[in-house]
Amino acid sequence: MGVAGYVPTGWPEGVHPPGSPGFEQTAVSWLLDVVPADYRLHGILVRHPVALAALARHHLTACVEGARQGYRSARAELGKYLPPSGLAAVLEAYQAEGRRLVATAKAAELVSRALRGETFVPQLGGTQDVARNAGAARNAGAASANGRAAAR
Repeated sequence: MGVAGYVPTGWPEGVHPPGSPGFEQTAVSWLLDVVPADYRLHGILVRHPVALAALARHHLTACVEGARQGYRSARAELGKYLPPSGLAAVLEAYQAEGRRLVATAKAAELVSRALRGETFVPQLGGTQDVARNAGAARNAGAASANGRAAAR
């Protein structure tokens, strides 16, 4: 069972905790801020936040890969056009943007999971985990028990 108001490390600032008043509205607002502005033109995404979260996850994954590819190719692509200090600054920009994008992608994944009904619970040792709804846990336990019975 989830803990009311608990959010894991990496939860986006400004998004209310899952299950709290305003959660879905703040999640949609945040997700729209991390995707291209034209995504706002598609009402279906606002009406179905789970769909918006899926598109945001895919978009951010592509952005992370783009930043990584840019970093890998910067020396060959820009080395003869920029002074060494300029190239170093470009590489630093790629690194900073890459870190930001990875953090945003992780936050989008957390929001997506919460929009799909997963609840977050604190774990001993400072880690966090997701508790799937009780029915899913019971089904997994029953499937495991059935598997053990069939193996006998």
